[in-house]
Formats: sequence, C-alpha cells, structure tokens
Amino acid sequence: MQTIKLSSGYEIPVLGLGTWQLKGDICRRAVKNAIELGYRHIDTAWIYDNQDDVGEGIKKSGAERGKLFITSKVWTDNLRYDDVLEQCDETLQQLQLSYLDLYLIHWPDKDVDLKETFSAFKKLVDDKKVRSIGVSNFNIARIKEAKMKSEIPISVNQVEYHPYLNQEKLLKTCKENKIIVTAYSPLARGKILDDPILTKIANEVDKKSGQISLRWLIQKGLVVIPKASSEEHIKENMEIFDFKLSERQMDEINGIQIKRRLVNPGFSEFED
Repeated sequence: MQTIKLSSGYEIPVLGLGTWQLKGDICRRAVKNAIELGYRHIDTAWIYDNQDDVGEGIKKSGAERGKLFITSKVWTDNLRYDDVLEQCDETLQQLQLSYLDLYLIHWPDKDVDLKETFSAFKKLVDDKKVRSIGVSNFNIARIKEAKMKSEIPISVNQVEYHPYLNQEKLLKTCKENKIIVTAYSPLARGKILDDPILTKIANEVDKKSGQISLRWLIQKGLVVIPKASSEEHIKENMEIFDFKLSERQMDEINGIQIKRRLVNPGFSEFED
C-alpha cells in the first residue's frame, strides 16, 4: 500500500475505506474484508454512529494495530475543549483502541474559536491518544486560520473531491501549507461512473471509470476514502496501483467543466 508522509511525521495510506452509512453486520464485514484484502486505512466519525461496528470489524480482522491507520472525527457541536476530550475518549472506547492515527474537526463551528479546539487536540497528542490532527470541510480562509491557531502541525484537510468538484485552489493552498487533502465521495456517489470522458479513458487502459477517478485523485497527490460494502467493490477500489494515467488523460479529467457539490449541510462556508 502506497503512503504519503504527513507533516506530523507519520505515514498515511493513500487508499482507505470510507464507512459513512455503513452499520451493523454490513459495516463489520466490510471493515474486516477490507483489512484482509490489504487496506490499512479505515475512516469513521463519531456522528456516523458506527464506531462500535468499525471496532468489531478491526478486531475480527486480527490485524496488528501498529500496521493500521484509523481516522475519526469530532462532531461540530463538540468543539469546546472539554467536549473534544470527552468525545475522543468515547470514540476510543467504541473502537476498542488506545489511540487514533488521525483525529479531525468534522465541520468548523463559527461560534467556537479554533484555538480552543486545537488546544484540546494538542492535549490528546501529548497524552498519546492521537498521533496526527487535521480538519475536514475547511475552505481556504479556514485553512489559513487553522494554520495560525494550532500549535502542532495540521496534517490533513478531508473534503469532498471528485472529477465534478475539482477544488484546485483549495488543493494548492493545502499543499503550500504542507496539508494533505483527503477526498471523500471520490466517486461522486456514483454520479461520475457514466461520465463520457472517464468512460473513454477507462476503455483506453482497460479499467473501470470509478478506478480512473481514484487514480486521478491519487496522481494529484490526494488520499482517497471511497465507501464500499461488498467484497467486489472493496477489491475493485484497490486495483488502482498497477497502472498510471498519462499527462493527456489527467488533463482531460482536469478539464471536465461540471461543478457539482453533493454534500452541503447548510451550516458551513464553501468556496465559490
């Protein structure tokens, strides 16, 4: 599994399993299967209400903890100092883990100073409950603010990113600040699967359009966390390391003019 070095010094696998909306036995089985097939990165969040199931899936896989990379997120209503610490402890308990590899602010809250949240994050790192910290759904202005207000390196910004939402300016800002971008909904919830450009390129390299989207993102320097529940899709999403897109193919995907944001809860600020 390919990895990228984070500003914290740790390595993050470029492919992970997203678990949003996965619950119960389906979730447990997906996590176990993914790890057995070679995934090392599992992404969850407190608000997903599935961390008990994710933890059981990890346990059933029998994988060595040190070889896994587990990400979770603190919810937007819990960004005050004590609330962050409390929710992290609950997350660790649910996952049956002693530490998280990455802990993110799930969505920013305009009513809570980032300095307070990052102060709690620093305590979690000092207490060895968290190895790397980051944010999610942060726009350019928020990234710059976060960089100023955190005493420790911000390693990741997890955002919606796919060929129909190619956030080049945000990606550039994150790269300039040594922050890795993780793409959630990297297949645009299936909406890109019939795209004519992706389909054409998929035929050229004998792959599927979803694999083309994931490969495009990885070649742009992003981490991808596609959700998958069936063994077939989990396996398919992993088969992206035995080919490379040409410069022309990358440019064709970069040139897709469709702009479609799929995730907007109405309480966050986005770029135009």
